[in-house]
Amino acid sequence: MARRELASALGKRLWREACPRIYLRRSVTTQSAAEEDLEPSSSLSAPLASDDALANYDPVAQARRRETELPASRYKFRPPKYYRGPLHPHQPPPPSDPSSRLFVPGPFTLPRLEQAYQSTIASDLMTLAYTHFPPGYRAPLKGPRLRPWEGPSPYYKNRPVRGPRGGDVLHLLKRPITFRNVPKLEGVTLHTMVPQAQDDSAYLHIAGMVLQAISNVRVTTHASRKSVAGFGLREGKFIAATATMKGEDMYHFLGKCIDVVLPRIKDWKGVRGSSGDSSGNISFGLSGESVALFPEVEVNYDMYPPRMIPGCHVTIHTSATNDRDARLLLSSIGIPFYGKQIN
Repeated sequence: MARRELASALGKRLWREACPRIYLRRSVTTQSAAEEDLEPSSSLSAPLASDDALANYDPVAQARRRETELPASRYKFRPPKYYRGPLHPHQPPPPSDPSSRLFVPGPFTLPRLEQAYQSTIASDLMTLAYTHFPPGYRAPLKGPRLRPWEGPSPYYKNRPVRGPRGGDVLHLLKRPITFRNVPKLEGVTLHTMVPQAQDDSAYLHIAGMVLQAISNVRVTTHASRKSVAGFGLREGKFIAATATMKGEDMYHFLGKCIDVVLPRIKDWKGVRGSSGDSSGNISFGLSGESVALFPEVEVNYDMYPPRMIPGCHVTIHTSATNDRDARLLLSSIGIPFYGKQIN
């Protein structure tokens, strides 16, 4: 279509240049015919308001005379409760807007541990984990991580690939540490299990209150999915509680744990060097006596029966992709390790 229009316009232009008199006559006749078809006034024009109408116009008085108020906008003072897609006429404001339902004020002050990480630890980790590659260096070729089945056996056809040699666990790939991917803390998970709660729910209540006091987050309770006679578990009974911390709560908890609780544990060697899941997550355990050393529990010690204060597992989640970098990060913030270290 565009080519046809361009060709017709070009042909008209050449015709004008070749026969100017004939085109002038035709243009004059067409112009006069077009003027006859035009309307004398536009249908979009509106008459001007009279002076009396302008003098009597008072919207305030008109609103006072109205018996019922006009319905207010539904989302004038609050955003919609549910997100109905990008094409819906009512869109929620961004989370950074104070009127948003997801708005979280702050941070007003940074925890001491977070300040130390941003000012000192992050740059030190990048220096310690630096790997120098001279100009012209080419990384050696590595075999495939997943190995196909090779051989004349007909059972090897269309068979899923095997895991790496030495084990079936496919670990995360390790990338060189730069200023873009310095290992950092992502979250802390507290987990406790009290089998006594099957017969007395007070044990689970005390465990939830202790975890909530030391973590400053709401705990989640869990029920056993099946019965295990060896552990004395019955299906459907609530026996465990979990608390997951992120952000400021995570830094406050680790600060208390490193500066207050761990130094007061008698004959505590540290965290085992073999602890970890090969993906940057390190776990260690605290006994009930160690949990009682937290300031929130120690100040209100009479509120918690000593025999009912539970122990817990502490899992620290980091952005590292292997245990070596995760241990390097935790050692820099003050958590010691002992024994043989497994990467």
